[in-house]
Amino acid sequence: MAKNFKQGVAPAQRRTRGEEVYNVFNIIFFLLFAFICVYPFYYLIINSISNNSASAAGEVNWIPQGIHWENYKAVFALSGLSTAAFISAARTVIGTVLTVGASAFLGFMFTQEKMWGRKFWYRFIVITMYFNAGLIPMFITMKNLHLTNNFWVYVLPAIVQPFNIILVKTFVESIPHSLQEAAEMDGAGTLTVFWKIILPMMSPILATVGIFSAVGQWNSFQDTLIYMTDSKLWSLQYLLYTYINQANALAASVKASAGTAMNVAALATQQTPTSIRMTVSVIVVLPILFVYPFFQRFFVKGMMLGAVKG
Repeated sequence: MAKNFKQGVAPAQRRTRGEEVYNVFNIIFFLLFAFICVYPFYYLIINSISNNSASAAGEVNWIPQGIHWENYKAVFALSGLSTAAFISAARTVIGTVLTVGASAFLGFMFTQEKMWGRKFWYRFIVITMYFNAGLIPMFITMKNLHLTNNFWVYVLPAIVQPFNIILVKTFVESIPHSLQEAAEMDGAGTLTVFWKIILPMMSPILATVGIFSAVGQWNSFQDTLIYMTDSKLWSLQYLLYTYINQANALAASVKASAGTAMNVAALATQQTPTSIRMTVSVIVVLPILFVYPFFQRFFVKGMMLGAVKG
């Protein structure tokens, strides 16, 4: 029985010395790569909660010093912060949903040979990637459309994105056309095919488009700078941008306390341009950073399938 057992089980393959060396270097390489990716965020966090004078002097690199939360208290005490956060969240959600929907539908329609003027409209959209009227004509257009000081200026201009449409179109072309033909033989129309057959299969590429759109909407602040004068419609990023620009004035306006010991204690939590930049960066980056892990598997698959024509 022992002999039969030995014959029935394949002997374990021993790794050669070269394979073991390769595995060690492979692990070390990816650990270093992961460290390079993670350390900038760690650096921002520890500097935002450390002694502000030490942070400004560049002394905080690995371990936080004199931990305090005054920087975050100062940022969260900003006037209009909750309204600005709501505007940014609303434009991100609404803008992403509309952009993903438009990209999905147009990407599908540009694969339909029976669409009237399909090649013309596709090229008409793609050519906008290479030509831009400029800032002044864009502002005049938005003003004539009554979109200045209007929430929808954040959403409407970003709905149709040529790059996203190209990704979706290429992805749809990789789906077997026989599925659509079978549905049409059963009496399904174009919209039925899109809604019930093609759209459920678009999850990877739509997740990719959704990440691109959400990150772009969340990080955008220039449209607020150009089109908005009403502070009630400022985005969170623009509000924090103005806060950073005022960093030097804010730091200089803090009154020193009486006595040497009090001065030293005050320097620990007295805001500096460096502490403000670090704190604002953490607040802006973390919300959108938490979104990516949930879409990572769709993102990788969508990029691979949407970038190469099947």
